[in-house]
Amino acid sequence: MPILSNVLGFSLFGLASRLGQLSIEHRKLTSNPAATALCTAVFGYAGYWAWRWDERAAVILAEKRAQIEEHKAKRAATAGAQ
Repeated sequence: MPILSNVLGFSLFGLASRLGQLSIEHRKLTSNPAATALCTAVFGYAGYWAWRWDERAAVILAEKRAQIEEHKAKRAATAGAQ
């Protein structure tokens, strides 16, 4: 469910930015629905990309933490042997 909430959140932000743009230009909110849908889809894809980036970063951090723990264990073993 985190992916769905992330994509929907970014999509709603895209929709809000498009509606804000139209209100600044004093145009009807339904003047170009294709552009509104495109803006929502692009922001939704950005939300998906951000979720994927976050997942990949979590994997990389877990691998690095495991490597650090391994190095600490090796140093403790060599220090204990001396």
